[in-house]
Amino acid sequence: MDNLKAVIEALIFVSDTPVTVAVIEGILEDVTKKELSSTVDDLIREYKERGGGIFLKEIAGGYQFRTGETLTPWVRKLKGQKPMDLSPAAMETLAVIAYRQPVMKSEIEKVRGVDVSGLLRGLLEKNLVRIMGRKNVPGRPIIYGTTRKFLETFGLKALSDLPTLREFKELEG
Repeated sequence: MDNLKAVIEALIFVSDTPVTVAVIEGILEDVTKKELSSTVDDLIREYKERGGGIFLKEIAGGYQFRTGETLTPWVRKLKGQKPMDLSPAAMETLAVIAYRQPVMKSEIEKVRGVDVSGLLRGLLEKNLVRIMGRKNVPGRPIIYGTTRKFLETFGLKALSDLPTLREFKELEG
């Protein structure tokens, strides 16, 4: 395909969510996965070298165009949107879930020392947390984990991109 790079770029550009190589592969049936990955890597490199206002980033198992963090004030003025508003308590609860998932509500409350029912409800409504099922113990409590939107919101490729406790301690010291 002569215009493979342009087609992939257009598909990623028009999508509201990160686009996986599998999705692109399903659309471009005559192109190999290796060709697709190589082309996406070329696009990432080109946007990075260009140093412009947008770049291509691997997010939540797919690829998405993003703006640089230094451009946030201007983008907000145009869009008239505030960033997702999470209270410190909601962020703490979300952090416990992200690092300990799958996790029960009682485990979150043990770490936080307070009832998290309302916070969990809010995080579920914002689609940052999901119910992963039930733990196979008496009472079969619900277990929680993060969503793909969590990864997208925080610009993470995967949960393994979360900072480690050692990295946190280095920031403090």
